[in-house]
Amino acid sequence: MTQFADDATQPCLPRSYLRPCLLLLLAEGGSHGYEMLDEVHALGLSGADTGGLYRTLRGMERDGFVRSWWEPSQSGPARRTYELTEVGEVELRLTMAAMASTHRLLGDVLQRHDAARHERQLP
Repeated sequence: MTQFADDATQPCLPRSYLRPCLLLLLAEGGSHGYEMLDEVHALGLSGADTGGLYRTLRGMERDGFVRSWWEPSQSGPARRTYELTEVGEVELRLTMAAMASTHRLLGDVLQRHDAARHERQLP
């Protein structure tokens, strides 16, 4: 039995799925961390937390994919705002192409499993 069999409602997503999600969200427009965390949860990463999100954003900034700055807030402390760089846009295109390829592969595997299950009554 695999580690994922205990909870069939949780998708089998790699930890690195957070990075492409953030690239996509930032391509849609600049944002700050807590707003992005809500959007990441809406994309299905309900287990993502603020610590992991900010670590990933710092790594993406070190890699040149995003830039950030402090922005004053009228309703509290200043917030760090993030936006995608041109290098980040290239990374987004490459990452989405790789994910599309993985999507096709997984679709083929699932389709074959469904056909075999139908023919031979597999679980």
